[in-house]
Amino acid sequence: MNAGLQYGLYLVLLVVLAWPLGKYLFKVMNGDRVLLSPVLHPLEKGIYRLLRIDENEDMGWKRYAIVCVLFNLFGFLALWAMQKLQSVLPLNPEGMPGTSWHLGFNTAASFMTNTNWQAYSGETTLSYFTQMLGLCVQNCVSPAVGIAVMFALIRGLARVRKHGVGFFYTDMVRSVVYVLMPLALVLAMVQTSQGVIQNFSGHVEYQLLEPVTASVETELDDGTTVTREVEVTKGYIPMGPASSQIAIKQLGTNGGGYNGLNSAHPLENPTPLSNLGEMLALLLIPAACCFAFGYGVKDKKQGVAIFLAMFILLVAAVGFGALSEHAGTPQLAQGGAVANPVNMEGKETRFGIPTSVTWATWTTAASNGSVNSMHDSYTPLGGLVPMLLMQLGEVVFGGVGCGLYGMIGFVILTVFIVGLMVGHTPEYLGKKIEAREMKMAVLVCLATPVACLIGAGIACMLPSTVESLNNAGAHGFSEVLYAYSSGAGNNGSAFAGFNANTPFLNVSIGLVMIFVRFVPMLATLAIAGSMVEKKRIAESAGTLSTSNGMFVFLLIFIVLLVGALSFFPALALGPIAEHFLMLG
Repeated sequence: MNAGLQYGLYLVLLVVLAWPLGKYLFKVMNGDRVLLSPVLHPLEKGIYRLLRIDENEDMGWKRYAIVCVLFNLFGFLALWAMQKLQSVLPLNPEGMPGTSWHLGFNTAASFMTNTNWQAYSGETTLSYFTQMLGLCVQNCVSPAVGIAVMFALIRGLARVRKHGVGFFYTDMVRSVVYVLMPLALVLAMVQTSQGVIQNFSGHVEYQLLEPVTASVETELDDGTTVTREVEVTKGYIPMGPASSQIAIKQLGTNGGGYNGLNSAHPLENPTPLSNLGEMLALLLIPAACCFAFGYGVKDKKQGVAIFLAMFILLVAAVGFGALSEHAGTPQLAQGGAVANPVNMEGKETRFGIPTSVTWATWTTAASNGSVNSMHDSYTPLGGLVPMLLMQLGEVVFGGVGCGLYGMIGFVILTVFIVGLMVGHTPEYLGKKIEAREMKMAVLVCLATPVACLIGAGIACMLPSTVESLNNAGAHGFSEVLYAYSSGAGNNGSAFAGFNANTPFLNVSIGLVMIFVRFVPMLATLAIAGSMVEKKRIAESAGTLSTSNGMFVFLLIFIVLLVGALSFFPALALGPIAEHFLMLG
């Protein structure tokens, strides 16, 4: 009963907060006056003057795409250089050296693409300077890019016989100034009040109550490795500007943890209130994007229909994951000796199963990647849920902006398939869907499975990949599949049982992240550029409604069909095979 109330409360709060935020988001991006305008409008105008840009400029989709790519490329190179040079940069009280070239490439690609996959532990690898001016800045601008492209698509669908789809820099400035920064400031203040750290102190050392023995491997000059036992008497508590990064990592569907344990760390997520705030932030803006879409195309029912399709998939995923984790395993039941064999392995006792499962589901639905439990310790089918949510293309709300335009790709695909079935020319929002839009929509829908399966397939053929695994057999394959699903979904979460910090894995997963970020993004802008020039046609008796219950069902069916056809063979070799092995 208590668990059911928790699941229900989280979902209700999400809907209650997302609807008004969606209206606010639309008004901001449309240039309308909002509640924060008296305070933030002068800041917005000042940025335009500083950058010497005309906020009313209108770009065609090709120019919009070029500027978008160049902006991201600059951020990527700056972050890569920052990691390499952090040993000589300020705000590095622990004297952390620069990262390897391949880890720097992977991390720069990860944060630039809104993935935030981390093949390192934050508190032992990156300085405060890199965390603040590198990662935190990308945590702001990468979701802003998603919002910008989403509204370029909205304008392409809403405008008739035009050429421009908006101005990239205006969209970026408004989304950061009016949406991301105010929400992040409020959340950071709440989190700091709950005990999340925000300082520039060096790590705090403390004396262990009881010494522990650790095995340390040392490589000699001749290449041999010597293992020796070392007594450890002291530990340390990582300090630094964590709260500011944690707030925007959640709101921007970034997910990169300040500490290696991410939001399972007591200094990142110390109380039930901090956990609730971070968890609601996971899906808040992506859910609001659905309602903003409805306002943008001047038909609120269209936004509600997309929201319902996403929401139904989310509820089903939470329910399936909850059943798996509450049921536990035959091994936990010990032949009936244990009355309530729930699976608490890898979960914080202060959060329990309901909050852990909800977080795991929401974070992989949201293209976020933060964790408050270890997904590697879930039951086979419980671990399948977050894996599948990423493999669907992060369209069950998905990342900020990109989740919505990813789902529009599936909407166009659904409209086209149904149009073929009834012998009617496919239409969406009063405009014909033709070959050009279909080709681009297919790219949006299939970029994730193509990149994930090719990347994972190549990795599984290399002996070095086996050395990175903590487990063999079906579970080991699941670890590899999850890693590439996370990169291909621009998610960033990990099974937490896979050492990915090798040259091949860093480079290959980094390339997968870049491919899946920019192929759908450019395809979406191409759709916007094509649709904005079309005329609107009148509805007829054969026009398919894209806002009723039947269309919501069809959209869900197509999303699951594409996911099942793409990933079922791989899932059968991983979590599904492991489930039957567990039962045997």
